[in-house]
Amino acid sequence: MSLAKPRIALVHALRDSLAPAVDAMARGWPGAQIANILDDSLSADLARDGHLTPRMVERFVGLAREAVANGADGILFTCSAFGPAIEAARAAVSVPVLKPNESAFAAALAAGAKIGLLVTFPGSLAPLSAELRAMAGGRDLALAAHVVPDALAALQAGDGAAHDALIAAAAAKLPAGDALVLGQFSMARSRAAVQSRIACAVLTTPDAAVADLKARVAA
Repeated sequence: MSLAKPRIALVHALRDSLAPAVDAMARGWPGAQIANILDDSLSADLARDGHLTPRMVERFVGLAREAVANGADGILFTCSAFGPAIEAARAAVSVPVLKPNESAFAAALAAGAKIGLLVTFPGSLAPLSAELRAMAGGRDLALAAHVVPDALAALQAGDGAAHDALIAAAAAKLPAGDALVLGQFSMARSRAAVQSRIACAVLTTPDAAVADLKARVAA
């Protein structure tokens, strides 16, 4: 690996996650080489089946191994609904592997115990809530976690303004807290709209993940 120009694989299960991840890399790690891997059938299969299957886990392991075989020095999965599959992929390779939300969750927990979590993909809600509670390590956590209906459909139809407005409106209805996490890479674009409606810190997952992965690869 060249520390000056490491190769980073960005693995996506939603097309809408690709641009936010690439933008975050440009802001936070412009010297890295990016290799995008997209398999949007994963999110469709999860929505169809309603849960992770052993086959899906095998596919994530295969994607990680493919990335390493092609020279990746680090891997960032951008798909928030697949935590256990990403953990299996992490165990299967020797390079740093990050789940999309763990870095933002660490920042939220550092801010306090009253945390809001919004997602637009229904399959992300349960695994992300469980991941955040697990990271809290038994700490008494006041978690307000919700799906924002229709926002992802608006984004996929090309109406980014409606997507952002729906998320901001949902954020404004949450109880006052210490931090709010926008739980998907595709939601990062709505940060300014959300911050204009609430007082607490609004955390997006791409920038936190890129900074964390950069430090891990350098180490």
